[in-house]
Amino acid sequence: MTSTVSRLFAAPAPWLMGVVNVTPDSFTDGGRFLAAESAVAHGRALLADGAQLLDLGGESTAPGRSPIGAAEELARIEPVVRALAGEAVLSIDTYHAATAERCLELGARIINDVSAMRADLAMVELLRRHDCPVVLMHAKDGPLPHATDRPASFTDALQGVGDFLAERVDFAVKHGIAAERLVLDPGMGRFVSLDPADSFRLLEKFELLVERFRPIPLLIGTSRKGFLGVPMADRDPLSQLTALIAAAKGARFIRTHEVRMARQFLDAWRAMGQPLRAACD
Repeated sequence: MTSTVSRLFAAPAPWLMGVVNVTPDSFTDGGRFLAAESAVAHGRALLADGAQLLDLGGESTAPGRSPIGAAEELARIEPVVRALAGEAVLSIDTYHAATAERCLELGARIINDVSAMRADLAMVELLRRHDCPVVLMHAKDGPLPHATDRPASFTDALQGVGDFLAERVDFAVKHGIAAERLVLDPGMGRFVSLDPADSFRLLEKFELLVERFRPIPLLIGTSRKGFLGVPMADRDPLSQLTALIAAAKGARFIRTHEVRMARQFLDAWRAMGQPLRAACD
């Protein structure tokens, strides 16, 4: 089975996914790129730094954030999608089917549904009609994926996250969304649990998730998350280190706010002659 995703990129995996938050309240850079002109400029800078694709989002799902409607979300990101769709592979971070549909019409190529198709059932029909790759993320909360202070319901993070993702893969396939279109994201941080040890356990055994879901590719998104245990200003190096660990164990995508540093970590790893696991395709 050849992943639909792999056909989007000329370079070998892992692919760097640069984050563009077109929001007033994202936990890392809320408000910096809310203006369309700023978001477009930031996206282009991430591409220049080496991103193979951009992940555009108009709603924060960080702890304490409130849901917004599709109309407000789309108003934030539509001008950015219009500007960048001809320049980059765009992933749209949304759980709203209406937002996803409009962005696909404008040229976006991937839908990143952090609710894993639980929040808006119209997303299922939309994705069945479009032959685009789909990212499904684990989130302990749901159907809305916003991270909360609610404890996780599992006792073993590796098993619990894996079982959740397996159920969502089965759901997608049963509803006509082929497995070769899927990308899986274990979530990390408070999307997994309130205990940082659970996220580090997932990193330690990441190769087991890769093997469980092969050939479906996995995405790692540790960038600037609180489980890293240091102040926000100090998180970028640890973000890249943890993502590199996952990539060495088989992650195909690295979702990061700091593409230049991520590229430097990958280049240094390769320069030392260290292998990355074989691609899932």
